[in-house]
Amino acid sequence: MSPETLLQKPAVQSPQFTTSDFDQYVMSTYARYPITLERGSGCRVWDSEGREYLDFVAGIATCTLGHANPVMVDAVTTQIQKLHHISNLYYSTQQGELAQWLVEHSCADKAFFCNSGAEANEGAIKLARKYAHTVLGIHLPTIITAHASFHGRTLATITATGQPKYQKNFDPLVPGFYYVPYNDIVALEEAINMLDATERQVAAIMMEALQGEGGVRPGEQAYFQRIREICDQKGILLILDEVQVGMGRSGQYWGYENLGIEPDIFTSAKGLGGGIPIGAMLCKSSCDIFQPGDHASTFGGNPFACGVALAVCRTLEQENLLANVRERGEQLKAGLNAVAHKYPGVVAEVRGWGLIIGLVLNPESELVSSTVVKAASEEGLLLVPAGPKVIRFVPPLIVSPEEIAQAVAVIDRALAAVA
Repeated sequence: MSPETLLQKPAVQSPQFTTSDFDQYVMSTYARYPITLERGSGCRVWDSEGREYLDFVAGIATCTLGHANPVMVDAVTTQIQKLHHISNLYYSTQQGELAQWLVEHSCADKAFFCNSGAEANEGAIKLARKYAHTVLGIHLPTIITAHASFHGRTLATITATGQPKYQKNFDPLVPGFYYVPYNDIVALEEAINMLDATERQVAAIMMEALQGEGGVRPGEQAYFQRIREICDQKGILLILDEVQVGMGRSGQYWGYENLGIEPDIFTSAKGLGGGIPIGAMLCKSSCDIFQPGDHASTFGGNPFACGVALAVCRTLEQENLLANVRERGEQLKAGLNAVAHKYPGVVAEVRGWGLIIGLVLNPESELVSSTVVKAASEEGLLLVPAGPKVIRFVPPLIVSPEEIAQAVAVIDRALAAVA
């Protein structure tokens, strides 16, 4: 049977699969909302009951072009009909072209492809350790990361993550990490001096340009510029985790562009494939020291994922979506600030870049983010917490002025209902 004939066959209708059926077979690693989503279009999704929602979660800052975007539909259809997976034993035009686009639109010189943000960060950690041993001559390399950071769910990346709640019951953790407060340069310099006086010398500093899971906390320019100076002076590496804030979400292609610096290594995932799983670890030529056998990924960079990601990247550029991110981000901030003024005892501030915005609840208030998220979903708006006191707004980058206005109106009603 030809591929064309297969595509024309009607889909087999299966019986309704309930949430109870789901819970019977799927491990309980998520506290899911009682919503079964079945289809989407643009910035909107519909559940199994036919109810419409405005999606300001976007797969947790992942659906760059929204749902069922024709560009992605075409890219998926075209690539799956040609070649979807070949392993990295052979050259791939799609992987090469995606690497070229990323290099030409960033400070990087080389790219390594994998499947997720955690894997991209894992690759960055391995690269930094090899650099420490082979270039810096450090026997017990340490990577400094920040409190309230989030770098992934593998053993190395949850160790890099400066949040004990993600590490509980998974010890022994991977040695070689040290945590400092975010945006506190005095604490960072003290930590470097302390570690360098021991065998645990600093090999790299790994930070998010903006902490996403840690409460939508933007990095401060002065802080990161001083980190860059320290890294240059000591010859150590600066790694930036751009998994959530990269790919245009900040209003620039990369979060580091908001800080006026360039990292030695940075990572990308989430929005890179617009919802198709792909991750990338990018670096400058000065630390491009991996050799065959040092690191690998069976699925990483396959033609299917790279073909779709390349379509996302080109659309981001050709449709000037960065301008939309900046304009809609300012509109969202202004709208949320107006709402915040109506509830001064409930909302503390609005912060973020572009279309990753956090509505911060008053620490003294008993109200928590999950309560507001639930109230908003009942009003038809999907949001995601970023900790117990921050509600995160991360819509697709194609979001319209009308959809921003609708989201602001809904969060106003939700806060009125719970506050």
